[in-house]
Amino acid sequence: MTSPIPGSEVFSSRPVDPDALARSLPPSLQIHTVTQQQIDDLDPLTYEVIRHRLWSVTDEMGEALKRMSGSPIVTDANDFDFAVSDELGQEVQVGLYNTMLVGAVDLAIYWTLQNRATNPGIEEGDMFLCNDPWVGGGLHQSDVIVYQPIFHEGKLFSWTSAICHEPDLGGSGLGSFDPSAKDVFSESLPTPPIKVVRNFELQRDVADVWVRRSRVPMLVGLDLRAKIGANTVGRNRIHAVIEQYGADTVKAVMKRMMTDAEGRLRSKLTSLPDGTWKATGYQDQSHAGDRGVHKITVAMSKTDDHLTFDFTGTDKQTGVINCTYAGMRGGVMLALLPILAGDIPWSAGGLMRCFDLVSEEGTINNASFPAAVSRGPIGPAWLTGTLIAECLSQMLDRSVDLGASVQAACCGTWDTAVIAGLDERAEQPVPFLNIMMEPMAGGYGARPTADGMDTGGLFCIPMGRIPDTEMTEFLYPLLTLWRREEPDSGGPGRQRGGVSASLAVTPYGTSLPMGLVLASAGKAVAQNNGLAGGYPGNTGLEILARGTDINEQFAAGHIPGDLDELAGGREFGACYAESYVAPGEVLYMHWQGGGGYGDPLQRDPAAVAIDLREGKVTADGAAAVYGVVVDHNGTDDRATAKLRTSMLTERRERSTQHPDAPTMDLSLGRRLDDNLAEVSVGDSRVIACAHCGRLLGDDKNGGVLDLARFEGPSSAAGPQVTSDPTEYVDTPIVFRQLCCPGCWTAIYSGIVPADHPDHSLEISRLLPAVATR
Repeated sequence: MTSPIPGSEVFSSRPVDPDALARSLPPSLQIHTVTQQQIDDLDPLTYEVIRHRLWSVTDEMGEALKRMSGSPIVTDANDFDFAVSDELGQEVQVGLYNTMLVGAVDLAIYWTLQNRATNPGIEEGDMFLCNDPWVGGGLHQSDVIVYQPIFHEGKLFSWTSAICHEPDLGGSGLGSFDPSAKDVFSESLPTPPIKVVRNFELQRDVADVWVRRSRVPMLVGLDLRAKIGANTVGRNRIHAVIEQYGADTVKAVMKRMMTDAEGRLRSKLTSLPDGTWKATGYQDQSHAGDRGVHKITVAMSKTDDHLTFDFTGTDKQTGVINCTYAGMRGGVMLALLPILAGDIPWSAGGLMRCFDLVSEEGTINNASFPAAVSRGPIGPAWLTGTLIAECLSQMLDRSVDLGASVQAACCGTWDTAVIAGLDERAEQPVPFLNIMMEPMAGGYGARPTADGMDTGGLFCIPMGRIPDTEMTEFLYPLLTLWRREEPDSGGPGRQRGGVSASLAVTPYGTSLPMGLVLASAGKAVAQNNGLAGGYPGNTGLEILARGTDINEQFAAGHIPGDLDELAGGREFGACYAESYVAPGEVLYMHWQGGGGYGDPLQRDPAAVAIDLREGKVTADGAAAVYGVVVDHNGTDDRATAKLRTSMLTERRERSTQHPDAPTMDLSLGRRLDDNLAEVSVGDSRVIACAHCGRLLGDDKNGGVLDLARFEGPSSAAGPQVTSDPTEYVDTPIVFRQLCCPGCWTAIYSGIVPADHPDHSLEISRLLPAVATR
């Protein structure tokens, strides 16, 4: 009897109950496990030694992949990751590379155990390949995972996995990004788990089918073999550990690693206040030609030792800015790992037991098949992580011990540019395709006690790197005019967000135009918001300089160092577009820096002077946003004090006016964040400005904080706003600032749609959270 043809609903994966999954496996697939007593009997020294051995397995797998892969995405940018999982797929140890992938790897193994255990079977010497984001393993089809079961004495002992982003896997768009895709069928074909290795031998028919889909088959073929090799390294290393310490002992360590990670995170959560925190963010444009703004919203609730992330109210799936459940889960892990688990070993299988996800299907961060999802990881999944980070930071900001983990948003997105064409430098012209990896050098968000790292990388790839410029010019017919940090791109604040960088390239070594695909967000609505009154970092910007005189300048021995030095016209790159770059033209990219923390008018003028000297801000930026005047002798303290006073006066005059209110005794209060304090007055609890003591709200009347409000053009945020929202969207976009009506300190600053909800005003996010502490 044959099985019915499966519908699309079969190709979906969710977390599973491990005991139920184990019971569902066929008798032919025996699994290795241990008792709780064996776990409890582990001695501490053995546990630590084996735990670090398993950690080293992922590091060795990473080195193996990098040495065998020929793709700059892997060798230069470190956009990949690894995991060692137990017999049921729970992640025991993950790598320090692309952490968003952590939220998807186990889903693919769960699905494989549920759907491949009988036919074609799971056997020793197998490896599976998958790029179906509804199944898991990766966040979009360009994330390709190769994973293997490891057996010991005939029983399934564990799994290892290797995953990386591929430069191109087909579809109608270069690099498998189609800015006009209406569904997944215009993108790379999603492939559910398929055996690519049987009995330790690569299946040539499967490998040939796989690489045939790509515009760069050699690189895809190399990556396939590199991932197989990395898994082989992982299998050999795990067998060596088993041989030395025994299978039961190694498995007991695996289980303890997850339990310990879970326990440590639950203990940390228990020490924090209960409550609910909210955040809402946006994707500007959903596809080529769209001029809309699309919302993701989350309410994070913490009760005792557990978190719930509720995304109810998020907009319906649309265009190419969708991710599947795996992407939403990966976005949560993007924020949770560094913010809450930075001091906990990353045994993700244990950490993920500490939260639940609530989401409506068919939304932009939980899309249903056959939505277009090529933009998933660097659009909605990343935004999901940014919003989770915002909620976690609000919760942690009131903790003396854990407040150091608070961080404003990093660059918040990835400015994608894919260039492809014909390289004519050799005797025989060859096609090429390059995903520009330079935006890896994004700015990190500021912390309450430290500036964000300048061009420090991406929040989701702790070990990310940018390509070597000379290697890029060696591999592709491109000439880099400049790649440099840009002043004023870090979000202004008491602590400044990390600055970003820009890149300018021109075709060099080809006589033909190159195809260009652009895909990004943050040109109209900020993706890199600040905290506690800190401003967003710069908006993204791509410009195509057409009809330039660059060849004439080359002939004269001059390499231009600024777009203003080039003749010709300027064409703004939309968030999503297909275009071209012809010889004699220039592609300019300026990606995003990190958000600031705290009111920039409270930044130490000496720190601003250092920023000016080091090229992190301009003189105009120092004056316009920080209110600092610097001359050839250094900071002019009198002029600075006068300028800051006038800027506070301007805030008062441009904002809504509020009646006078009492001043609280702050010596009786406790910190809620950089600007707010809770003060007990009799049996009431009130919120006051932490700077001037003005009463801003109380727990009796509820509602919202009494803050002055200003809305103006996004350019009012400062010189870091390099783009005009009306170039990209029709939705009104404003710079919104909420200030204390007593001292006019900024409590909230953001570049948002005019109808953006004011979560920062809600008293319920502050006082109920403190009540149970």
